[in-house]
Amino acid sequence: MNRDAEVLVIGGGIAGLSAAIAAREAGARVHLIECAPRHHRGGNARHARNLRIAHDAPTPFTPDSYTQADFVAELERAAAGHADPALVRSFVAQTEKLVPWLAAQGVLFQRAGDGRLPYSHRTAFLFGGGMTLVNTLYARAERLGVRVEYGVTAEAPAIEAGRAVHVDLRTPLGPVRAMPPATIICGGGAQGDPMSLRPHWGAAADGFVLRGVPYADGRLLRGLLAQGVAQAGVAGACHLVAVDARSPRADGGIVTRVLGIPHGIVVNRDAQRFHDEGADTAQTRYAVWGRMIAQQPGQIAWLVLDAAAEQRIPPLVFPPLRAPTPAALAACLGLDPVAFARCVAVYNDAVDPSGRTSGLMPEKTRYARRLDTPPFAAVPVRPGITFTCEGVRVDAQARVLRQDGAPLANLFAAGTMMAPNILGTGYLAGAAMSVAAVFGRIAGAAAARMVAASRLA
Repeated sequence: MNRDAEVLVIGGGIAGLSAAIAAREAGARVHLIECAPRHHRGGNARHARNLRIAHDAPTPFTPDSYTQADFVAELERAAAGHADPALVRSFVAQTEKLVPWLAAQGVLFQRAGDGRLPYSHRTAFLFGGGMTLVNTLYARAERLGVRVEYGVTAEAPAIEAGRAVHVDLRTPLGPVRAMPPATIICGGGAQGDPMSLRPHWGAAADGFVLRGVPYADGRLLRGLLAQGVAQAGVAGACHLVAVDARSPRADGGIVTRVLGIPHGIVVNRDAQRFHDEGADTAQTRYAVWGRMIAQQPGQIAWLVLDAAAEQRIPPLVFPPLRAPTPAALAACLGLDPVAFARCVAVYNDAVDPSGRTSGLMPEKTRYARRLDTPPFAAVPVRPGITFTCEGVRVDAQARVLRQDGAPLANLFAAGTMMAPNILGTGYLAGAAMSVAAVFGRIAGAAAARMVAASRLA
């Protein structure tokens, strides 16, 4: 361990890397610890593909405009009343500087309009994806002189008299008690620990597929809350999306997300529809379906398509299961063939030329087309968890707050650990990455200023 380090950064995703680089650029001696092995470093950022940023005019990486007011309004709707309005406005303003800062660290972005990625005036796409971002920032941090160590886990910092006094670490060589002047916690969330979700979701939590890395176990968050740190967000709330049930149990990433739900019907293991497949067509539709499937028996459902519908959806990471008739498809899925065939037939009879159904419960309000062209296909779907929506409250300098609202002088947080201050219990594509990077920069710079002031004291 680097006992001369002035800033200890816990967590090696985009939040931790941004914090370490910002602190080092400001002159502090920085030690970053990552609990994952080197080959698995980067947190959920390794699976990311874009960042959400405000901009008043087109840029080389974002067409048209996405004003701060528009961004703030969308965050307020997504947060469902659980965000800090002042922090939201401050965060959104700082996203305008994010792409230039990351570019200065060597990160490359996909140029807008080149046809390789979907149109988006809200997000800037990473050239090479999340792993390229992670590798670039690690290389930059190490060139700057940041000490990086892998396979090191941390307990929550011990807090006394309004300060973090020490951090107990488990290293490959044994336990260490570190006493850095400043600590930045960037390893947040509890999505990697189903047991921590069971009090809120019951046995359903065991059916969640972990989309990201399995190291976020909530240990740091629970330890801080137990010492009187103020909570942000809602315990048990999490971001769930619909993913292919054949995905790896962890670290499958964005490619496992199931697309095309509006073009088919979704049934549970009782061969019954349970939600309007055409109701949700915005970017938030994946989260809607994750929650809906989590509430179904066994946390399993199937997206059902016919040959015509299958042609309308983007390619899937795993091929659908196919059969010549609905009854034969049901047998492949382990569903009651009679009930399944009846469900498809009743749906087909209810489709009218307007593109909706009539007389169904629930109705399909958009994109309703008959499923009658063989072969018939199905994709098994489960809820995939991205992150949990409980964290610690912070101020504008990313300092962790106590329950009485006072900041802890030398303890900072960035990333999922504090994202509920901005996102509440909601989600916007690319926003979590931007929160992590923006508050990582804020925390790193603030920690370096605190260290510099203590040198002069």
